[in-house]
Amino acid sequence: MHILEERLAAAQSQIDRLSEQNERLVATLKEAREQIVSLKEEIDRLAQPPSGYGVFLGAREDGTVDVFTSGRKFRVSLAPSIDPEELERGQEVLLNDAMNVVEVLDYERIGEVVTLKELIENPSGGPPDRALVTSHADEERVVLLSDALINGPLRAGDSVMIEPRAGYAYERIQKSEVEELVLEEVPDVDYYDIGGLDGQIEMIRDAVELPFLHADLFREHELRPPKGILLYGPPGCGKTLIAKAVANSLAKKVAEMRGEETSSKSFFLNIKGPELLNKYVGETERHIRLVFQRAREKASEGMPVIVFFDEMDSIFRTRGSGVSSDVENTIVPQLLSEIDGVEGLENVIVIGASNREDMIDPAILRPGRLDVKIKIERPDAESAKDIFSKYITPTLPLHDDDLAEHDKDRDATVASMIQAVVERMYSEVDENRFLEVTYADGDKEVLYFKDFNSGAMIENIVARAKKMAIKDFLTSQSRGIRLSHLIDSTVDEFRENEDLPNTTNPDDWARISGKKGERIVYIRTLVSGKGADSGRSIDTVSNTGQYL
Repeated sequence: MHILEERLAAAQSQIDRLSEQNERLVATLKEAREQIVSLKEEIDRLAQPPSGYGVFLGAREDGTVDVFTSGRKFRVSLAPSIDPEELERGQEVLLNDAMNVVEVLDYERIGEVVTLKELIENPSGGPPDRALVTSHADEERVVLLSDALINGPLRAGDSVMIEPRAGYAYERIQKSEVEELVLEEVPDVDYYDIGGLDGQIEMIRDAVELPFLHADLFREHELRPPKGILLYGPPGCGKTLIAKAVANSLAKKVAEMRGEETSSKSFFLNIKGPELLNKYVGETERHIRLVFQRAREKASEGMPVIVFFDEMDSIFRTRGSGVSSDVENTIVPQLLSEIDGVEGLENVIVIGASNREDMIDPAILRPGRLDVKIKIERPDAESAKDIFSKYITPTLPLHDDDLAEHDKDRDATVASMIQAVVERMYSEVDENRFLEVTYADGDKEVLYFKDFNSGAMIENIVARAKKMAIKDFLTSQSRGIRLSHLIDSTVDEFRENEDLPNTTNPDDWARISGKKGERIVYIRTLVSGKGADSGRSIDTVSNTGQYL
């Protein structure tokens, strides 16, 4: 009996081993079968013909769709798993060997960048689905708009990406060509920030703000608002600053009149003049057209638009004045046609700034174009005090010694400092003499530094004084601005300006600096004082070359 039990146990153990071996064999066979199936699928996949890519053009009522592939249009069927309603025009689709759509892809991400010239009206009455575009070679073509663009904010001058073979525009490139030339931000400048130009500010407010804020009165009196304003005068006297303040004030007042909040974007197109010029024939004129087209779009929303041309003489010179180029012969007429052409400029006003108004074409300056001409003079003593008060305020750290002279009254201290530094700047003493000029008729005149003062120079003087105060504090722990800092800064500023009238043609330099009248043939510097050298003389040079 015992022997039988041992044999039974051995047999059971052998059965267990065989069962385990059988399970391993089954698992191996199953794995091998799966590998065979996978390899077969891989072989079948590799043996399949290549799939083609196409562009979806549109769906038909019978369930078929039109696609563009290999340079031709095809009408093909959809795979049952694809819903025609999910397809958008311009999307890429995947085609099998039977030319059936088996997968829907995204829009093409690479292509050619062109400029949108205009949207073409849809004959069926819907939103425009075609556009006229121009390439870099000025070639024009009509392209279809993808569904992603049909309802998008497209406007003339935008850069769009197209696929030339399919003839579809897919994407609007964020920075349009005209936006490279204009700045639409609200200038953060207020009239309070401008000193010494109260009269000029009142004139430009009458010319710009009144027509927009009281349009009904202008219509009642049959008075046409001015189309343009020219701000002219010497450099650094506030022409650009006034234009920015006008845009800021006008935007705020119009918004207040309409009960709206002032938006973060103003309608102030600040044209970067030199960037407007282009070496290719017709490109500059096209840019001007785009700028005014953008202005008309903004104005059509009922808001006033200011188109500001800084350094206007660099773009719109007198026709025929060029030596190596006659580019102004076509640029000037383009501006004239935009200002008073067939297409009116409603709610658009042009402001130009220049320190060489004598070089601007006379046709631009005539009444009906730039109607209002405002001269921005160099500041006199009273204006200089006003400008100084914008930069030297009682809130600044003032030196204890200066405060002690006025019983710690900060307002009185600041007023006294400004009065003293202005008297130093505008006194006609020998140390303030700057130039002796000789006119063509032989007359001579001594010019002082005050004759060349500007708001920019005053700002620079105050900045120098503040820097001196900081350096004194770092070396001697003496805190605060002193009158001596302002006086020394004034002398240093005058001393640096000695080298500025360094040109081969004194008359040209004098015109840029704001000295008009009799032709100047000779200049002699008369700078004296701290660290000054003996005077220099600058004679008129004949044959000054094409640049003068």
